[in-house]
Order: sequence, then C-alpha cells, then structure tokens
Amino acid sequence: MGASGSKARGLWPFASAAGGGVPETAGAEQALVRPRGRGVPPFVFTRRGSMFYDEDGDLAHEFYEETIVTKNGQKRAKLRRVYKNLIPQGIVKLDPPRIHVDFPVILYEV
Repeated sequence: MGASGSKARGLWPFASAAGGGVPETAGAEQALVRPRGRGVPPFVFTRRGSMFYDEDGDLAHEFYEETIVTKNGQKRAKLRRVYKNLIPQGIVKLDPPRIHVDFPVILYEV
C-alpha cells in the first residue's frame, strides 16, 4: 500500500487538501475519528532532561567553579564554567502528560 492510501484512511486532516481520496464533506468529521490500525496516542509521557549531574551528584543546568586570579598583586575570585565530567540527567517522566507538538488538532477555550 502506498503512503497516500494510508493517510486517506487514517486520522489525517490535510488529506482532502492534498488531493487524497477523501471527499470534502468528510474532512470536517475526520478530526473526530480515531485512526484504524496502529493507534498512536496524542500524548507525550517522557522527555529528555535538560540538566546534568556533576561528580558530587548535584543536579543543575550549569555548573561553575570559583577560581582565584591574581592581578596587579590583588587576589580576585572569578567563576569559571565547568564542562567536563558532567552526566546528562536522562529521561524525565512528565506529570501530567503533554499533548504532542505534531498532533493536528487546534485547541481553544470558549
């Protein structure tokens, strides 16, 4: 079966605009119909974490270390960003689940 045939039968709101086999009157009802076959939920339950663990096990977006700089005989403390020895957070569970960005439904509040 071709790709255009599967879009015409499933949940695909743009099938009639692309010249698919769906009549124009079915386009209005199509957004409310569940797809046959592989049902892909519109929700996202996990995401990739944006934070990192350092050697001590602390969790943060960025890590800095304090360094002492001597300039003209004066000691100054500066912060230097740490890039090495950081472990990504991994997969984070979303509570509550979010709607997937590619889900073709317009949400609005009345």
